[in-house]
Parts: sequence; structure tokens; C-alpha cells
Amino acid sequence: MNSIDRLLLEALKASLKNEKVSWDFEITPEEWEQLFKKAEIHQIFPMIYEAVYACPAAKPVFAELIEPQKRRIMQKVMLQIMKTDEFLRLYKHLNERGIYPAVVKGIVCRQLYPNPDYRSSGDEDMLIDPSWFPKCHEVMLEYGMETPVEVERLETEYEVPYGKKGSPISIELHKSLFPPDSDAYGELNRFFGEVHENTVTIEVQGRKIRTLNYTDHLFYLICHAFKHFLHSGFGIRQVCDIIMFANAYGEKIDWQNMLIKCQKINADQFTAALFKIGENYLVFDAEKACYSSEWQKMTVDEKDLLEDLLMSGIFGDSDMSRKHSSMITLNAVTAQKEGKRAQANVLKTIFPGLDSMKGKYPYLEKYPFLLPVAWAQRILKYRKESKNSEGNKASESIKIGNQRIELLKRYGIIEK
Repeated sequence: MNSIDRLLLEALKASLKNEKVSWDFEITPEEWEQLFKKAEIHQIFPMIYEAVYACPAAKPVFAELIEPQKRRIMQKVMLQIMKTDEFLRLYKHLNERGIYPAVVKGIVCRQLYPNPDYRSSGDEDMLIDPSWFPKCHEVMLEYGMETPVEVERLETEYEVPYGKKGSPISIELHKSLFPPDSDAYGELNRFFGEVHENTVTIEVQGRKIRTLNYTDHLFYLICHAFKHFLHSGFGIRQVCDIIMFANAYGEKIDWQNMLIKCQKINADQFTAALFKIGENYLVFDAEKACYSSEWQKMTVDEKDLLEDLLMSGIFGDSDMSRKHSSMITLNAVTAQKEGKRAQANVLKTIFPGLDSMKGKYPYLEKYPFLLPVAWAQRILKYRKESKNSEGNKASESIKIGNQRIELLKRYGIIEK
């Protein structure tokens, strides 16, 4: 772990404890810039800034580097306040029309932080029973929400995004928590088939919110991180969400049930490593969370996972080479599920199968014979991104993909 990563984790831990760091050693202007850049990549900049701006080490560069960031931080925080307020009004409107979606991630996790609006959310996620989707869609439109999804595709899409003119709110309305047609992780949906019958109600800013029960929700947060790990990685903020949730609701979580489910998807070592990161570098409290002995006795080295997630950025998109490496890791996972050897398959990365291409090229649903056209479009798009983006080389993507396959093997996700 390099010095910038250590500073990031120290500041993040302080933020989660609602404290400030007391650094009194020299930090160069370049190191401050690197720290802030890293915080931006992981979408935790307001949290980091609040923890570090008043420390002695910041004084020599305060006017030059620290003070100018204050306006940006306040803008980010105010934007999040506006998003939260709009979402709560939308949710109230849905409830008044008899619609009670289960809210997941986002606002449910954010309200567990000492300063909720410093933990930003790009969008809010809601889960609705598919049979309720038409009514929910109608009420969303009534509120002023709009979606870019064509009318003829509304019934077939597993999630539908919504926005509102003149508002920063962004919603993803899910009919299932994971894309059912994903060969790598579509099967995760089987664990959430009865979540609507087992929801709980929490309160956020005086508004009652329906959400998944505590065990289902923690398992979903883990599965969501796991999904991104199978792609190109995930960031430290998702670890924070998981450990803050466990600390808050640990006594209500069925840890044995969680272990069994994690074992079924080969994510038990991965999950144990997440909690070890939380315990060693952040604020996970095993006793407070009622973290069971079965979990605690698992022997796992978290350092490789920590290094990968610190490099990855919030959703594994720290650079385009890493982002494009996801096809290599996903192909490896899919190959194992099909009983084949998990390895990097460059041809399959360049020319994915029909099922994996349908999501980004909807016309393949009706015209599957146009798969070669979709391949050509994909290659042209990649070349355009390569031309206009730094850190985007095919050779680097293959290198990262191979390294991450070894990481998947190290944590027992695919066989060695």
C-alpha cells in the first residue's frame, strides 16, 4: 500500500467516526492533490475533506489547495441534500398512490453515516414486484419523472432509469436486483425471490421507507460489490456501506444464513476479506455487529483485495483499460459455470456471445442475425474511446484481466 492510500484510509476512518485527523507531518502539494484525486475517484471527497482540512499538515497549503476546495464540497453536499429531499417527496407521492417499492442501497446506507449528505449517491434504487411495475411507472410519470427507455421495451427491461427535468434526482426502478440474462451473476436473483414478503420499515428524516429485511439487505450489498468485483472492481465506499450497515443492524442479521448463501456463490472468502478490511482499516466492530464465530475463524488475507479496490475506483472505472478488462473476468466466471477452464479468452472478449450483447444493442432481441454488426459497432466504439481517453490500451486491459483472474482464484471465486 502506498502513502496516498494510507492517508486516504486514515482520513476515511476518521470521517466514519465523525472525527478529524491530527496529521502534523509534511504532506507535499503533489501528495494533497493525489489524495483529493483518489477521493474523487472513490466518490468520498466530501468525507475526506471534512476530516483533513483543519489538520496541522494542511496549514502550509491551506490557501493554495485546501480553501479553494471548500466551495466544491459545499456544492456537492447541497446537491445531495436536494437529491434526498426530492427522493423523499417522490416516495411519499408513490405511497399516497398505494405504491410501496423497496428502497435499497443509497439512502438506506447514507443515513447510517455521521454526516449522511457527505456520502453522495449517484442515484436511488427501488425494487418493485414486476406485476406492480405498470402502475408504478404510471405514478412516476404523474410525478414528472421521465425515462429514456422506449415504451416497447419497458416490460422487458429488468431495470428502468428515470430522471426529472429541472431536478438532480436520478432513479433506477428494478424489477429484479440483478440482470436475469447475465451468465456470470444472473443466478443471484434466486436468493431474493421472496424479499417483498419479508420487508422492514425504517425512518429517514421523518419519512418511513420500506426496504429489505436486514439479512437480505446486507447480503444484497455484498452481492452488489461481488457483481462489480466480477466486472472490473469496486471502491472503498461500498466497503463502508457494508460495515456501517453491519454495525447498525448486526444483532438483527442471521450471520449463519449469510454464510451459507455466500458459500453457495463462492463469495465466503471474498466477504470475510471485506469485513477484515473493515476491521483492520476502518470502523467495523465485530462485537457490536454480532459477527459470528464461524465468520471470524475464517483465515483470509485481505491485502490483495484491498489493493485491487483502492486501484479500481468507485465501480471499477478508474481508467478505461481496467473497465474494458471486465469482459475477460466475466468470461472466466461464465466458463467455470459451464464446466470449462477459467482463463482469459481474448477472442471471446472481442466477440462476446449474443446474450451478453443484447443489453447494449437491443435490436439483437428482434434481429439476432445482426450480431456481426453489433461486434463492428462495439469495436468502433472501443477505438473511439481509446483515441479520446488516457489509460486505455488493449494490451493493458488483457494484463489487468489476467491479474484479476488470479485474484478471483485467490479468493475461491473460480477454481485454480
